[in-house]
Amino acid sequence: MSNRRRQWGTFLENCLVSHLQEIISPCNLINADGMPVVCASRLLGNPLPCRAAGVDLFQNLVKLCTEKGYRPFFFGAREGVVEKVVEEFKQRHPQLDVAGYRNGYYSEEEEPGIAEMIRDSMADMLFVGFSSPFKERFLNRWMPTMQVPFCMGVGGGFDIIAGRTKRAPEWMQKSGLEWCYRIYQEPRRMWKRYAKTNPVFVWMVFKEYVKRMAPQLNRLSRFPQGSLTGQA
Repeated sequence: MSNRRRQWGTFLENCLVSHLQEIISPCNLINADGMPVVCASRLLGNPLPCRAAGVDLFQNLVKLCTEKGYRPFFFGAREGVVEKVVEEFKQRHPQLDVAGYRNGYYSEEEEPGIAEMIRDSMADMLFVGFSSPFKERFLNRWMPTMQVPFCMGVGGGFDIIAGRTKRAPEWMQKSGLEWCYRIYQEPRRMWKRYAKTNPVFVWMVFKEYVKRMAPQLNRLSRFPQGSLTGQA
């Protein structure tokens, strides 16, 4: 990915890209990667059972590749990082047959060649390690060419596997404070992102909550004054 496009997309930017929802909605699997999403689902009356962290799902799927003989392809991050990801997984799973890997720095003109390279690798799973909305756009555009049975965007998962960043303590993950730990690790990059995205997320949840509560409030407003009082 070019340096210009390496300016990572934020959730605010994603909200302004209407096409992104059209890409994500038809997906066979959409996981709640953060506890705030789970909390919002409970507040809005459609509770999710639990958080499904993308990096955990990613690691479990690579383990499954070893068990089933599937061949994964890793695409994204810097060259040294993606190489470390392959090395780490090979150490964990010596029988893992890696279809291939490539860093995430490319120009738009290189995209067709990358898609053909992934297709020619005959990979069974593709893990894309760069941020939104770039990974969604790439997958949506090139999945028919790549012909990989299973594709997943893992965002910053490569950095975690490679040891460049650490996950928050488990209690922070469960309490929805993992974003605080990420700011602690990468203050220059992350504080601006969360300063923009967290208020947007809260505002979107608030608007949806008001929208869902509006019918109930309207029904209550139709009762005559004092009709809700009574004596035991």
